[in-house]
Amino acid sequence: MVSFGGLARKLFGSANERRVRSYKSRIDAVNALEDKMKALSDTELTAKTVEFREQLAAGKSLESLIEPAFAVVREASRRVLGMRPFDVQLTGATILHEGAIAEMKTGEGKTLVATLAVYLNALTGNGVHVVTVNDYLARRDSQTMGRLYGFLGLSTGVIVHGLSDEERRAAYACDVTYATNNELGFDYLRDNMKYDRGQMVQRGHNYAIVDEVDSILVDEARTPLIISGPLDDRSDLYTTIDAFIPLLAEEDYEIDEKQRSANFSEVGTEKLENLLRQDGLLKGESLYDVENVAIVHHINNALKAHKLFTRDKDYIVRNDEIVIIDEFTGRMMPGRRYSEGQHQALEAKEKVQIQPENQTLSSITFQNYFRMYDKLAGMTGTASTEAEEFGNIYRLEVVEVPTNLPIQRIDEDDEVYRTFEEKFKAIIEEIKIAHDRNQPVLVGTTSIEKSELLATMLRNSGFDNFSVLNARYHEQEAYIVSQAGVPGAVTIATNMAGRGTDIQLGGNIDMRLERDLDGMEPGPERDDKEAAIRQEVADLKQKALAAGGLYVIATERHESRRIDNQLRGRSGRQGDPGRSKFYLSLQDDLMRIFGSDRMDGMLQKLGLKEGEAIVHPWINKALERAQKKVEARNFDIRKNLLKYDDVTNDQRKVIFEQRIELMDADAESLDEIVSDMRNEVIDIAVTKHIPERAYAEQWDAAGLKADVERMLNLQLPVDEWVKEEGIGEDDIRERITQAADAAAADRAERFGPEIMTYVERSVVLQTLDNLWREHIVNLDHLRSVVGFRGYAQRDPLQEYKSEAFELFQALLANLREAVTAQMMRVELVREAQPSPEPLPMMEAHHLDPITGEDDFAGGNDSGLQVPPDERDPNDPQTWGKIGRNEACPCGSGKKYKHCHGVFEQA
Repeated sequence: MVSFGGLARKLFGSANERRVRSYKSRIDAVNALEDKMKALSDTELTAKTVEFREQLAAGKSLESLIEPAFAVVREASRRVLGMRPFDVQLTGATILHEGAIAEMKTGEGKTLVATLAVYLNALTGNGVHVVTVNDYLARRDSQTMGRLYGFLGLSTGVIVHGLSDEERRAAYACDVTYATNNELGFDYLRDNMKYDRGQMVQRGHNYAIVDEVDSILVDEARTPLIISGPLDDRSDLYTTIDAFIPLLAEEDYEIDEKQRSANFSEVGTEKLENLLRQDGLLKGESLYDVENVAIVHHINNALKAHKLFTRDKDYIVRNDEIVIIDEFTGRMMPGRRYSEGQHQALEAKEKVQIQPENQTLSSITFQNYFRMYDKLAGMTGTASTEAEEFGNIYRLEVVEVPTNLPIQRIDEDDEVYRTFEEKFKAIIEEIKIAHDRNQPVLVGTTSIEKSELLATMLRNSGFDNFSVLNARYHEQEAYIVSQAGVPGAVTIATNMAGRGTDIQLGGNIDMRLERDLDGMEPGPERDDKEAAIRQEVADLKQKALAAGGLYVIATERHESRRIDNQLRGRSGRQGDPGRSKFYLSLQDDLMRIFGSDRMDGMLQKLGLKEGEAIVHPWINKALERAQKKVEARNFDIRKNLLKYDDVTNDQRKVIFEQRIELMDADAESLDEIVSDMRNEVIDIAVTKHIPERAYAEQWDAAGLKADVERMLNLQLPVDEWVKEEGIGEDDIRERITQAADAAAADRAERFGPEIMTYVERSVVLQTLDNLWREHIVNLDHLRSVVGFRGYAQRDPLQEYKSEAFELFQALLANLREAVTAQMMRVELVREAQPSPEPLPMMEAHHLDPITGEDDFAGGNDSGLQVPPDERDPNDPQTWGKIGRNEACPCGSGKKYKHCHGVFEQA
């Protein structure tokens, strides 16, 4: 029996199909303009950009320009790039312009699709950002597509690592800017730490198209971008708190080794409160008052250091340093440190030198960064499985665009083996069979380690004609992936290797020409060689087609269906034949987690022998259900993390907007801000010491006098004023305000308006920044302990929100007080020329959500990837970050880990 919804879909098509059909009239209108555009000269075609901009200035909308603008880009693309966008590509571009995600299969030309929407939205002059997954793709796409934009009179910029602020500012000022998600996020954070509006590099967030949107907005978004800097030396605090732990008895705390958690009991908490009170470290009555968040964090770290971390098992002490031992490999990891003060707690425990802690100066999640754009769009081959997340978090719809030609790839049922070894033996046999029939093979693995393991087993079996890629060196890997469609080629790659690079049967002609003709002068010899390469690639394509097209072999199921679909989608581009098959074992992570013990027993009863596999569509369905469960769990985790980060983000937006207002404020506005702060400080002080409706005998004149001296730097006879007959709190407030205003006016007259404005802006901005950094640390500490409130049947998120609000209110009160106290004491040193306060030493961090490695390797230049051709074999300082399995740059022919990398591990 067919449901009503199923019947409606049969009659009218799915919602997705109806939406795609709705674009047909627009595509027809673009096609109708094609002959007219072809008749234009290059100059006339280029002049269309000026014409469109004039129309926008006259009040026309972008929507009214879609058809003519797309027709112009299509014709310009045909002339400049030799590529004419298909109708389905126009459909994809329309989806991007509408601020949605265009799901287009691999090989459908997403890079070209973006140019249509980019051009249309760049006509406003507000800038368009095209976001890529790595520097290599940003450079490549900006150079290739920049030719098209340049022809049409638009400027193109690219943001990659290593650019100066001037270069970045110039790139952001362009009509179109290509950049990676990391660079965009870090530039935003750095801009909001600068003291002069002219030093900022970004100019707003108008429209962004995110390439590989699932990778950037889902996978990468699991970890935030962090800019950190060294914190003030707090070694005394660590030492003091460390001394408390040996004084505790077993009943004072609870240890859960399985969860790696340590908590204080009620008895232990009372004991600690007494110890902290004796040392003057406890504020308020209870350890768990909001003012003691940082102290709670420190004592928890100290308890873990003593009760959960074991010397010579979890770490060793060497050369007055704590060196972590990797729990899986048993190897020492010099240079690696536990975060959030845990390493310092261990240093205090072992009485070695306590290294300064790094403080988060600023941070943001990709979710909150990309939601700042007025309009956001994305494109990828695989987004529909994450449609709910895109809709909930980014308000982005996913629209599937039909392929230009029907898909001919054959997706076979999974083969399931009992053991890991049996599975890999079957894969190796299958690779050899495919290679013998000249079929190109792409083998996908879920990790670098598994790539290496399969490569070793292949070599041991006598087969060594293959390439191994692991997504670390994008430039060299892009070329190898581009040639993975050559007949007989065997390429082993992790899921991320070569993303953004098309695998074409016979090899990618453009990348082949670029490499083989590099350095050749134009002329007959170059033309002959180009013709020969084109013919060779055409012949190779026919061979690959005859062998069945690209064969994708996956070594296991990923926890996300989307990653599996990405790998499958590498085969069968543009109507090519292809084949894909997944090989699984009951020892794979996904199978192991979802009840493989039961299945193993059942398979043995059924008489499954060693080396035999079970193949059945039911297994595919069961695995898909398991993947859906994992995806739902991961989404819930990300959604929950985002709820916490949204609290910080709301406060971040207030602070960052306040900073920009302060940088833009004129002398009069700044003076008013400082004056308002001073008046509020006076109001609070008077209210505190002269409560409403209190008798004169109850007034705290001495306290008010002390506060006036501390905060306003004024010695006023407040104790005498209160003795006057009939005086009220308003009179006292007015006298203090007049005295403070007079002192401020006198200082302003001595400084002069220009210097006074500079001083006010500097003091307010620097004070705001220092308090904001402390506030971020407090929020981090609060977040690490607020989960325990769940034991008391209180919602940790609501607790976090209310206490974060209290902390923010305290920040604003401290800001008013600190600015007032400083402005009432500041004196002019005539010899010193005003100059902006330098930014603190900063490091950039973004942990790879899959490997856990820091993409920025400590944030300094020496920790970043350097292209191989820029490395001097004789100077290790020029090598940058090197993969352990990469060939050593010294030229020895050994892997780095067996050559110079040995010194790092020693």
